[in-house]
Amino acid sequence: MSGGVDSAAAAVLLAREGCEVEGATLLLTGDGSAASDAAAAAAVLGIPHRSVDLRETFRREVMDVFAAEYRAGRTPNPCVLCNRAVKFGAMLRYALENGFDGVATGHYAILRREGNRVCLYASPSRKDQSYMLYSLSQEQLSHAVFPLGALEKDEVRAIAREAGLPVAAKPDSQDICFVPDGDYAAFLARYAGEEFLPGDFVDAQGNVLGRHSGLARYTVGQRKGLGSFGRPMYVTALDPAHNRVVLGEEGSQYRADLTAEDVNWIPFDAPPAPLRCRAKIRYHAAPASCTVTPLPGGRAAVVFDEPQRSVTPGQSAVFYDGDRVLGGGIIEGFV
Repeated sequence: MSGGVDSAAAAVLLAREGCEVEGATLLLTGDGSAASDAAAAAAVLGIPHRSVDLRETFRREVMDVFAAEYRAGRTPNPCVLCNRAVKFGAMLRYALENGFDGVATGHYAILRREGNRVCLYASPSRKDQSYMLYSLSQEQLSHAVFPLGALEKDEVRAIAREAGLPVAAKPDSQDICFVPDGDYAAFLARYAGEEFLPGDFVDAQGNVLGRHSGLARYTVGQRKGLGSFGRPMYVTALDPAHNRVVLGEEGSQYRADLTAEDVNWIPFDAPPAPLRCRAKIRYHAAPASCTVTPLPGGRAAVVFDEPQRSVTPGQSAVFYDGDRVLGGGIIEGFV
């Protein structure tokens, strides 16, 4: 139980089904407010509650990786890391070691057992979070429970209100949990001692266009905060080796291919031949038709039918067949 309405409503639904439910709040950072809200919700529901200290795991598996990715000029998605290494990694191990059957969360996604595999499906809800869950292993999925499934957010809030939960009207969090103000550069300076120095804006040919205020303040596709160049300009690449931000006009934003690393497949092992499917390159992106070719070393090459805007190294490319999640990986570069 994270202290929000989704996980609290998930507990309500499980209790209604007659499951033996215990609330658990993961202590990930120094702020204990989530545990307080979750404990209050558990008290209303009449279920036990405990806090599980996973701060060291979260620091090592999420925050350290987040800092390293920015240092390498990539834009990471820490929620993907957290789901695999923390919520369904360290927390699942803790749950199984303490006699529980699995871990239920407030994610909006659907699980179905198909033969000897557990398959992940996108939720028809506007809050679908299957993109964030593609990296879970079969072992993790077999012990995962997503009670919210296909529900919409207003339905979830109604469930919480009916149960008398104090978090029923609590706003959704909008930023990364350990960077609540959204200032990644300031966080990296505090956390990792990273000093992102000013450097040059350059075009694709290396011509200097102006000065930037530190690499961590930019991501591929960004337009705002670049300054005035007499025409709209966008970030097309980050060059940490030379502390440069590469800019281009609108047309330079589009790529028809990418390569991905750390690829995880869900309904099957890596396919033996190129696979037709659709891929999402950001959480809120629309899936786009493509061909995925497995490569050695847990990698894959993706070629889109139509060029995609702002393909961003460090983000995830997630593969779908309809609403069925086939798998995905971390965007590392281009074919």
